[in-house]
Parts: sequence; C-alpha cells; structure tokens
Amino acid sequence: MTAKTQIAVTGMGVVCAVGDNVEQLALSLQKKRCGLKEPVYLETAHLHMPVGEAAHSNSELEGELGCAGISRTSLLGLYAARQAVAQAFGNPGEMSQRVAFINGTTVGGMDLAERGFFDYFAGKGCCPPGSHDCGTSTADIARALGRMVYTSTISTACSSAANAIIAGAEMLKLGLVDAVIAGGTEALSAFHMGGFKSLMIYDNELCRPFDVSRQGLNLGEGAAYIVLERLERAEERGAEILALLAGYANRCDAYHQTASSPDGAGAASAMTEALNSASMKPAEIDYINAHGTATPNNDASECEAIRTVFGKLRPAVTSTKSYTGHTTSASGAIESVISIIALRDGFIPPNLRLKEPLCADIKLPVRMTRRNINAVMCNSFGFGGNCSTLIFTKP
Repeated sequence: MTAKTQIAVTGMGVVCAVGDNVEQLALSLQKKRCGLKEPVYLETAHLHMPVGEAAHSNSELEGELGCAGISRTSLLGLYAARQAVAQAFGNPGEMSQRVAFINGTTVGGMDLAERGFFDYFAGKGCCPPGSHDCGTSTADIARALGRMVYTSTISTACSSAANAIIAGAEMLKLGLVDAVIAGGTEALSAFHMGGFKSLMIYDNELCRPFDVSRQGLNLGEGAAYIVLERLERAEERGAEILALLAGYANRCDAYHQTASSPDGAGAASAMTEALNSASMKPAEIDYINAHGTATPNNDASECEAIRTVFGKLRPAVTSTKSYTGHTTSASGAIESVISIIALRDGFIPPNLRLKEPLCADIKLPVRMTRRNINAVMCNSFGFGGNCSTLIFTKP
C-alpha cells in the first residue's frame, strides 16, 4: 500500500438521543430537535441535570438485539454496529474474512459495575468486576458481530472514537485488513455524571455551545460506527461509497489534565496536520463540526484554534452536542456520521440556543443552511490535550 491509498466509508450506523438510525438523526438535525431532558433510564439523584439518553431501556435493547447480560455500553454499540455492517455488506455473512473492529470507549461496563456495587452493600450479591473494563464492551460487540480477525479498544477520553477511526485507516493503508468497523460507544452512568459535576463543568440548564452565557456541558450517550475500506476494493465489490476519509491527525499538547490550552495549540496542530494529510487548503473546508462542549474553556480555545488555522476564510461552525449532549468517547463517531450526513444531504445543522455568539468573527449559523458541501472537518478533543481531527469529503 502507498500513502496515496484512499479510504472509503461504505457503511454507517448510529443511536443517540435524537435518532435510532442515520435517517432519524438526519431528520432531527434538519428539524432542530433537541434530545436533552431529565434522566429516564439512568439511576441518579440528579434528576435536575439534563442528559441526552437513547430512547430505549436495557430490556428493550436486549429484546431487539437478542442478547442479555451485557452492559448498556455494549448494547448501544451493538445496536449501531449492526446498522453499519448491514449497510456495507448486507449482512455479517457477506463480510470479508479480514475485518477488524476498533472501538472507542471509556465508561465501558460502568453501569453494571455500579449496579453490582450497590447490590453488594444491600446484601443482594457480588459486584461483577469482569464486566467493568472497556475491553469487555469491545469483546461483547465483536463476538456478536462475528468473524473479526482483530479487535482493539482505544480509550483517550473524548477523542476515543475519532482515534479508533484513525487507527482503522492506518491498518487499511498498511494492508493488514480488508475492512474496519470503527467508532465508539458510551452509556451514561452515575460515576460519569458525578465526575463532570465535580469538575464544575456540568450545566443544570440546556447547554449552549459557543454562547457567551455558556456554563458547561450536558452529557449524552450513544454509539456510532463507520465501515472503512480501501477505495479500490470497495469499488471492485460494487459497494456504495458514502464518503472518503480524506485526512486525519492526532496531536497532544499535554497542557493540562482536563483543560485545553488558551491558545488552542493542540487543536490547531491537529487541524493543520489533518489538512496536510488530505493535501487540502483551509479554504477547501465547507463546514466544521466542532468539538464544542459548551464549557467556557473549550469553546474559547477552539475558536482561537480555528482563527489560527483558517485566518479570515473561516467556514461555518456547528456544535451538534446541543442536540445529542456530549457523548464523550462516542462523540467522534456520532459526529463523523453527522459530517457524512451533511455531505450527503447538503446542509449545515444550526447551533441550538445560541443567542449571543462568543466569536462574532466566526460563522455560527442558527438557522438551517442548505448548500453544496464537499468537505467537512470533524474535531474531537479529549482530556490531557489529546486532540484529533478527521476530514470527510464527497467521493
């Protein structure tokens, strides 16, 4: 394989607070439907804190998928992964013999561990430690999909799913596999929510990315995966090419354990290197799906990074976390699907609840914008300054 190998997207699947599949998600974005509300399925005392929950109980997911005894993270992941496989291959039986599954997650089986922990102290049984770690979720999903020659778990906080996609593309370019199912999954948990609350970056009202009044994020949950193949192989087997993964990069500025650098150095470096890897100029990007968490630090830092990279030729910028909540490790995959929807359907999702823009010099649309889109940049920035950028283009 050569550095010029093109990577095609031939399948995608998603489940989140505003859609059980790609078409539902696309419609929600066009109709400006917000999925943030009080918790329904999450067992928490913090009912006043908005979350973006997938609209299914665990028992409903188990019935739909025909499996039980696995975490909500695994259930959501399998729900989305099966959609991606069905679109790319028709069914698992049509998959190549050399398919890899690369999964981004941080919470893993936290929901089962929490339930077991409290049951243990109530005298109802023992905490199931074997279901807790991130790799268990990956194994659960891969086992149900079948025929994986390689599986891996990437846990780099909020850039996990984006880094899973990058790792998959690199494997394809090296000729190690014929196809990769890459993305991420994350379920809400009490520990998850409490952790962000302790950092004082959780907003008890609906989040407002890039607004002067922003106070913090709202957590969400969900999963998304895309199927990646070398373009020539996908064309040979007659697969529909949904998009090209034209460029990508991962950089780490290690500025702080949880905060982004004020000058956006890591983010700017990731965006610049992604453009270089795609052999593209900043002016060729039509839309940026921003990381946009609605925290005071992230949004200011990301705006500064966009100024650095794009100068005065800045494309429109949206944070779709105003719809889904911040799905943390799954966000890079869910927002990759949103980026491909924008390419396919020709629209830029509006920013929700944006009244007083933080960055008057950056285009932050609040109304549906329909236009031809050829290239989308998708940003995912994690704790520790782990910054990843993906660029998707029309085939």
